[in-house]
Amino acid sequence: MSVFLRTAALSAALLVVAPVTAIAQHHATPATPGIQLHMPWTRATPPGAKVAGGYLTIENKASAADRLIGGSFEAASVVEVHEMAMDGGVMKMRALDKGVSLAAGGSTELKPGGYHLMFIDLKRPLKEGETVKGELVFEKAGKMPVNFKVMSIGARSAGHAH
Repeated sequence: MSVFLRTAALSAALLVVAPVTAIAQHHATPATPGIQLHMPWTRATPPGAKVAGGYLTIENKASAADRLIGGSFEAASVVEVHEMAMDGGVMKMRALDKGVSLAAGGSTELKPGGYHLMFIDLKRPLKEGETVKGELVFEKAGKMPVNFKVMSIGARSAGHAH
């Protein structure tokens, strides 16, 4: 076979293989979960504190509902999803074993006095101004990294930088 015919045959083979490779790579790419995390924060803690709360707004831009079911926080041994609610005139806090539902196309705020993350068995005090890494776990979207900004010990929100 001549060099020209071998080159032509090889070129034809590459034309057939190239689109298949592109399709295989496209299908191997994970789908975008549609979850966006806004202004994650926590409060500074005094020495010896064993718990802290985590707060943020979670936006679910996906066409299907999802659920925040847990997470991790580098400065704590355990992370739980909690709810604070009035019960017979008394504010009570409880762990939500099934997590928090996130409506499709909706937004859910985790804030003091409502849904929040509970960082349990703190390994060290949280210091105002630092950023602490964590990860949130969603039923459908899977794991997402998150960085919590540590606000003052009495903060009521993440505030805004000016």
